[in-house]
Amino acid sequence: MKKLIIILSLFSVSTFAQKTIQLFNGKNLDNWYIDIPEMDKDPKTINPFILRNGLLVSLGTPEGHLITKEKYQNYRLVVEYRFAGTPGNCGVLVHASTPRALYGQFPKSIEVQMMHENAGDFWCIAEDISVPDMEKRRGPKEKWGVTEDKERKIKNLTDNSEKPLGEWNKMVIECKGNTIKVWVNGDMVNNGFGATVQKGQIALQAEGSEVEFRKVEMTPLK
Repeated sequence: MKKLIIILSLFSVSTFAQKTIQLFNGKNLDNWYIDIPEMDKDPKTINPFILRNGLLVSLGTPEGHLITKEKYQNYRLVVEYRFAGTPGNCGVLVHASTPRALYGQFPKSIEVQMMHENAGDFWCIAEDISVPDMEKRRGPKEKWGVTEDKERKIKNLTDNSEKPLGEWNKMVIECKGNTIKVWVNGDMVNNGFGATVQKGQIALQAEGSEVEFRKVEMTPLK
């Protein structure tokens, strides 16, 4: 009986240890594929997603996305990032699906903004989500929408949650059912509900600014 308990205990520890998935393994991008519209015009266009000194780097241009091959549902995503040069724009897309659904570039998804001084904003990309105080944080209701000419941005809850430039930021995105919660460096910066999508791929952006990633890991939630 004692041996059985030890074996079961080891099995439980091993099972728990395997739950977290390193979406970026520090060695290659085998778990991902790229979608760069500019490459359709010129196959010689550089790939803006590279590995450098053990880091995943989004060079910012040409613009597009690095997208997981797998789809995920009910998980906690941890992303550690910093702007490598001039700060600017980038983002994490969750529940991504149809490619190039917006502006011929952005996949259908809900974006969690990483733009400097705006980390944690939601951007609705052909999908939608709600938050408390919607009109205060999204603008007049009649302008809401998920297409190019609509108000798609939902402002985050805090100011100054980001670290000084050059330091690493930690963003945690928890997707469970139709809810999406976001923390930046320990501060809850957004808490959405009623999302129109509950599963899909995860994507990182190349959107004008160079960004380094040292961790992209996902842990399934019960």
